[in-house]
Amino acid sequence: MKGNETADPLVDLHCEAHTYPDGTVGMHDVDFQVYPDEVVALIGGNGAGKSTLMEHLNATLVPDEGELVVDGTPINEDNKSHARKEVGFVFQDADTQLVAPTVLDDVLFGLQNYGVPADEAKERAREALATVDAGYLEDRIPHYLSGGEKRLVGLAGVLVLEPSVIVLDEPLAGLDPNRSRLVADRIEQIHEEGISVVLSTHDIDFAADVADRICVMSEGNVIDEGTPREVFYDLELLAEANLHPPSAVRVARDIGLDIETQPVTEAELVELLSEDESERTATSQVDGHRTD
Repeated sequence: MKGNETADPLVDLHCEAHTYPDGTVGMHDVDFQVYPDEVVALIGGNGAGKSTLMEHLNATLVPDEGELVVDGTPINEDNKSHARKEVGFVFQDADTQLVAPTVLDDVLFGLQNYGVPADEAKERAREALATVDAGYLEDRIPHYLSGGEKRLVGLAGVLVLEPSVIVLDEPLAGLDPNRSRLVADRIEQIHEEGISVVLSTHDIDFAADVADRICVMSEGNVIDEGTPREVFYDLELLAEANLHPPSAVRVARDIGLDIETQPVTEAELVELLSEDESERTATSQVDGHRTD
């Protein structure tokens, strides 16, 4: 696991309960931390509490009972802005974050709210767009962008505030394979630059591919967590959360792959199958020489 769990957490959430106004229990008995240098994936069925948990990480929602600590600072009604600056949130519905007439104006909007001078704000906005390879969009009208482009602009809009953590709610939802790969690549790039990432996803293969830590949610609680290998080979845990393992895990089990290091990604599976084929070929060649 890449995350440094020996360090103090960047985000430390203790939520004994969160109930929505209609009486629906969104989350209960949750202890959740985000550490430096990690990607955390939340998985679980619809209504498991993933979005509720994530909206607590930057004080969009607050626990009925509990506490949120961000970068060592307990968050209350007077300093929610600290949580929202340190923890950038990219919503599933990108249109909810697009508020300005052009992409560049949209990305620098948050900086203006913090009183950053116009020239500096514009420069930082362009840098953020360049980070997600979306600089060519700066003069475009946000609402006319494709779904993938909107996600990238939303990502730039939180990056520009230089957060320590970025939270993404279903970042690949509704995207075609090419746009999904583009957004996934940008997420990995952001992590490589030192920003921790928390994401929710129904795409189990994506979670296996990008996450250092997997948190399984069910009925408003984190029922277990671990590395992708620990979680995705625990069939009882997946069944409890009504989830299926990634494609690589299913294939490895179906073909009875006899290995100590269990693959969780397609790349790992291909590598192991290639090694297995090479070993069989080498053995066959040796046996062939022996019979000559």
